Amino acid sequence: MKNLIKEGYIGNPAQLVTLRRVTVNEGKAKSTEIIEVKTAGGLELDILPDAGLDIGQCRFKGINMSWMSKNGYDSPVIISPYETEFVNTFPGGLLYTCGLRSTGPANRDGDEWHPLHGRYHSLAADHVSSEITDEEILIKGTIRESALFGHVLEVSRTIRVPLFGASVSVEDTISNQTARDEEIMQIYHCNFGYPLLSEKARLILPEKHETVPRTEFARTGLGRECEFDKPVHGEEERVFFQKMQAEFWASLENPDLGVRMKISWSGDTLPILSEWRCMAGGDYVLGLEPTNSYIMGRSEERKNGTLPVLKAWESITNKVTIEFKED
Repeated sequence: MKNLIKEGYIGNPAQLVTLRRVTVNEGKAKSTEIIEVKTAGGLELDILPDAGLDIGQCRFKGINMSWMSKNGYDSPVIISPYETEFVNTFPGGLLYTCGLRSTGPANRDGDEWHPLHGRYHSLAADHVSSEITDEEILIKGTIRESALFGHVLEVSRTIRVPLFGASVSVEDTISNQTARDEEIMQIYHCNFGYPLLSEKARLILPEKHETVPRTEFARTGLGRECEFDKPVHGEEERVFFQKMQAEFWASLENPDLGVRMKISWSGDTLPILSEWRCMAGGDYVLGLEPTNSYIMGRSEERKNGTLPVLKAWESITNKVTIEFKED
């Protein structure tokens, strides 16, 4: 960027890129803060500090890439981690982080109640910073989940967006800041919608993977988990677990649109890809969700022997990258 200024092509970086903080001033999303990001490569993102620095709407070359639920954005005053409110407040978006201590259905684990998909998205980020460097837009923040006499889990999130590219990288360092081991469950719930998603789109997966249906209805879709239909009103969702063996990526291609998306992630910490394929009219979405569990809820994951543990004072780092290209 500095070279373009020195050579006289531009006098202000804002001619090519946007980084600004705005606040919604009307409707149900009133008081929601958004960090607007636009790159010279055609990528547009809404970053949401009030919701754990998750990512809302996403466009590439002016075309929608992400899925937004019927709910849309909600005011941070309204966002609730409790099960009765999830279906009324879940916004979708390019990234909705689930966890940190339970994912999947609401459940009781011992004396503790865990809401559907956990509490992360209801937590506002602290120490949020944003800047334009010579190469990228850089956004950082800290998200903390804790309880009196209980757990302290802290997430240091860094979001990187190349100035001249069309990708976004989210890197989280999750720290257990207590003297006792703590089980953690996480999903990076990445959601793609129309027009990127349509009956013309195809999901591409690495050759070496195993597909496991979550339900009997999902089993009826085996063999077509990488294909999509026109919206079918009232159709049940299907979820498949894609267990990768060596490569950790997935690609969604739409030849009619001339656009492809590739998502990649740290397979050492997020070994499973949950594929949420919902062809229901009005709720038409493909969720590609790197995760460290089978999304059964904390209590069932414990019984199943698949509840990940973060040792006392230890940290792990997860990374998810989403990139868009024109064919």
